[in-house]
Amino acid sequence: MDRLETSARLMIVSDLDHTMVDHHDPENLSLLRFNALWESKYRHDSLLVFSTGRSPTLYKQLRKEKPMLTPDITIMSVGTEITYGISMVPDDGWVDILNKKWDRNIVVEEASKVPELKLQSETEQRPHKVSFYVDKSKAQELTKELSEKLAKRELDVKIIYSGGMDLDILPKSAGKGQALAYLFQKFKKEGKSPKNTLVCGDSGNDAELFSIPEVYGVMVSNAQEELLQWHAENAKHNSKIIHAVERCAGGIIQAIGQFGLGPNTSPRDVSETADSHLEDAGPAHEVVKFNISYEKWRRAEVEHCETYIESLKASCLPTGSFIHPSGVEKCLRESICAMKRIYGDEEGKGYRVWVDRVLPTKISSDTWLVKFVKWEVLGGLISLPSTSLQSYYMCYSCHSSLLITQLFLRAVKGVLYNVISSYCMFSLTYNPF
Repeated sequence: MDRLETSARLMIVSDLDHTMVDHHDPENLSLLRFNALWESKYRHDSLLVFSTGRSPTLYKQLRKEKPMLTPDITIMSVGTEITYGISMVPDDGWVDILNKKWDRNIVVEEASKVPELKLQSETEQRPHKVSFYVDKSKAQELTKELSEKLAKRELDVKIIYSGGMDLDILPKSAGKGQALAYLFQKFKKEGKSPKNTLVCGDSGNDAELFSIPEVYGVMVSNAQEELLQWHAENAKHNSKIIHAVERCAGGIIQAIGQFGLGPNTSPRDVSETADSHLEDAGPAHEVVKFNISYEKWRRAEVEHCETYIESLKASCLPTGSFIHPSGVEKCLRESICAMKRIYGDEEGKGYRVWVDRVLPTKISSDTWLVKFVKWEVLGGLISLPSTSLQSYYMCYSCHSSLLITQLFLRAVKGVLYNVISSYCMFSLTYNPF
């Protein structure tokens, strides 16, 4: 939360499974489209919040399986855990709130007397969440029965049924909606209330998000019956909540545009040959665009590759240089020619590239230092092949288009969780006029 000195231009609060992440899309295209849009247009002055029913263990597992960005805030275990940043620092104040009138041992004791409840895996049992599987036909009846039993034991609990099978017992003050309301209170105290907030979901445990006043909301096209029913009964006339026509992250992109919350054209949706518009220019956009082009190059999706190489060479100033991690300096134009050797080397192998945490810092009137993390999928796997991270520095100078003037690459020791390629920095010299 401390990353932004002022109010976020936009805060997106999104569920993960079947909302941000489409498990029926093996290419993860909608997620990659969202990633490119967020990093090129929003990361520098907005906040990304993931709100998931997953425990920290299953959340981290999903990060290993899908091309996800790093959120600013993570709400996990159906709103019972709030953490901040890449280090996932827990919010102790939230823990203190949840401890009131909550006794996990009593919850487990009473639930064990209901044979229809099947305990979920140990990873899904959290300090303020007890989770079960239950048959859909018995969910309503068992929810009522458990509520009565726990009330007699003087506990204030909330029971949430979602996904057609999951039943979670939480403190009454917990839940995705309450966690978001808590964050809003913290922002208000700091004088940093987001200018606009978009909540996104697909199932019953997301309903609370849409109940927060003054937020925009999108139910993705593949939203489950339980959420659609809640909407019909509680928010049918709320024009700030829509049922998208696109699935998952595609629906989130649709909502950004439909509500007028900002740009909603992903760089992945723009043709390589399309004319660049002035509003698209900027260091973050150029970093995203360059890495998408690099992905296409290795996937053999760049047409007229000889022309493309010549165009890159022509954009380089004669003084452009490439410094290898070994310290050997080479002509940048010659290094670009060397790209020919890797053209199509990942064709048909599911290769993907996305950049994360793209943060430009202006260091002079026409120069930016852009720090970002580059991820790759190789052979269908997201993994860390070595303990060496890499920092990249690029200088750009442009008039009507960007001109590469220098590239510097050096190795940095360290480990960044689940990153296959690099921790990167770009220095951009950019003049939009």
